[in-house]
Amino acid sequence: MNPNYGYSMLKTSLKALAAAAVFVTLTFTIAEANPIHDTSITGKPAAKPFKILTAGKRITVKSDQDIAKIMVWTSSGHRFVEENNVNAAYYSFDVTIREHYFFMLLEMKDGKRYTQKFGVQ
Repeated sequence: MNPNYGYSMLKTSLKALAAAAVFVTLTFTIAEANPIHDTSITGKPAAKPFKILTAGKRITVKSDQDIAKIMVWTSSGHRFVEENNVNAAYYSFDVTIREHYFFMLLEMKDGKRYTQKFGVQ
């Protein structure tokens, strides 16, 4: 057995622990800054100014306000929709890849950003 085996396992474990700590810290930082989770006034999460409607592989986002930007990516991190100049209260697109779960980032005209997870069949 290699005499440095225990040391390399410890080193690998510490790297994994450090990566997990960074991930958790970033997750909580982003969640605290997200306006969806603003509970300062009512004690309840703020209502989202949009709805995601699915009809098979056709996705439509309808909003109370104009959407400035939209980005959609898969659960594996593949980004397949990115539109920086929507300037409308709705946006539609077709899912052309074989995934079932997606994440969406919407930026409204007022600069507020919202994220949402959704699925298709």
